[in-house]
Amino acid sequence: MTDSTAGAVSPKRLPTPEFIALMAMLMASIAFSIDAMLPALPQIGAELSPGAPNLAQLVVTSFVLGMGLGTLFTGPLSDRFGRKPVVIGGALIYCAAALTAYLAPTLETLLAARVVQGLGASAPRVVALALVRDLYAGRGMARIMSFVMMIFSLVPAIAPSLGAVIIDLSGWRSIFLAFVIFSLIGMTWLGLRQPETLAAADRRPLRLSVLWAAIREMAAHPTVRLSIAVQTLAFGMLFSMISSIQQIFEVTYGRAESFPLWFGAIAIAAASATVLNSQIVMRVGMRAIVKTMFTVQIGLSAVTATAIWAGVFGGLEFYLYVFWTTSVFFQAGLTLGNLNALGMEPVGHIAGMAASIMASVGTVGAVIIAVPVGLAFDGTPLPLATAICICAVLALWLTTMIRRYTD
Repeated sequence: MTDSTAGAVSPKRLPTPEFIALMAMLMASIAFSIDAMLPALPQIGAELSPGAPNLAQLVVTSFVLGMGLGTLFTGPLSDRFGRKPVVIGGALIYCAAALTAYLAPTLETLLAARVVQGLGASAPRVVALALVRDLYAGRGMARIMSFVMMIFSLVPAIAPSLGAVIIDLSGWRSIFLAFVIFSLIGMTWLGLRQPETLAAADRRPLRLSVLWAAIREMAAHPTVRLSIAVQTLAFGMLFSMISSIQQIFEVTYGRAESFPLWFGAIAIAAASATVLNSQIVMRVGMRAIVKTMFTVQIGLSAVTATAIWAGVFGGLEFYLYVFWTTSVFFQAGLTLGNLNALGMEPVGHIAGMAASIMASVGTVGAVIIAVPVGLAFDGTPLPLATAICICAVLALWLTTMIRRYTD
C-alpha cells in the first residue's frame, strides 16, 4: 500500500498484471506514435513535399515538440484535477489531432496536427508515472515500473513493422486511424477499470507562480542546470537518429523493405542497456557510466564519419552504420535515466514539478538540435555522424562538471 496518514483511505488497485498492462499501453502510445510513422515518411514526402522530401522528417520532430511542451503542464494539471480526467482529456486531444492529420491536405497542416497530437500524448507520458506513484512506493514501485518498461521496450521493435503493414493495406494516412483506435482502447480501459487514484482532498491548486518558482530554483542549481543540458544533448542525439534513420536505410543503402526488421533488431539490442544499467549502476556510479558512454560514442561517431567520408568500408559500410546506430540507442538506455537521477537529487522536495520541467526542457531542446541535423541529410549518414560526434563531445565536457549533490 502507499504511504499515507493514519485513517486515510488508500486508492483501490487493479490486479497487478492488469495494472502493469494498462500502464504499459498508456506509455506505449508515445513510441507507437513516433516509430510507426517511420515507414510512411517517403510517401508523405512524395505526396505533400515532393520538392523537398527531407521535410517529411519533421513529422517525427513536430510530435516530439508538442509532447515536450505538454509535459510541462500535464503533471500540475493532474495534481489539480486528478489523474483520469487529464489522461482522458489528453487522449481526446490526441485523437482529434490524429483525425486532422488523416485529412491533412498539406504538409503544414499535418505538422500542426502532429504538434497538437504530441500535446495530447504528453498526458499519458507523465500521468502514467503518477498513477504508479499513487498506488505503490519504494521497491514495489520499482518492481512495477520494471515490468512496465519491459513491455514498453517491445513497442519500438514492432511499431515500424506494424506501420508498414498498415501502409501496404490502406496507405499512409490510415496510420493515424490506427493511432485513434489504440488511444481509444487505452482511454476506455482506463475509464472503465482504473479508479481515480488522487483523492479530492489531496489535490493541489494550479498556480503558475509555483511553476515559475520551481523553474527559478532549478535554474539556480549548477547540478540541475548541467544535468538538463546534458540530457538535452543526449535526447538530441537520439531524436536526430530516429528522424533520419528511415531515409538513410532507403536512400543511402537501398534497404527500405527490410527497414522495419532492422529497426526492430536494433531496438531489441538497445533495450538491454536498461537491464545492464540496473546491474552496474550501484557498483560503478551514475556519472562514471555516463562519461564512459559519451567517450565511447565520440570514438564510434568519429570512426563512422571518417569511414563514410573516405569510403574505406565499401560494401561493409552498411553494417558499420547499423552497429553505430545501435550504439546511439544503447547509449540512451545507459545515460538518460542516470542523468535524470543526478539532476533530481537537489530538488527532491519538488520532485513531481521538477521531473516535468526537466523532461519538457530536455525534449524541446532536443528538437532544436534534431531538426537541422535531419534537414542536413545529403544522401549519406555523414552529417548525422558528424553532428552526433559534436553533441557527444559537448555532453562529455558538461558531464565532467557535474558534481554529486549532497545535503
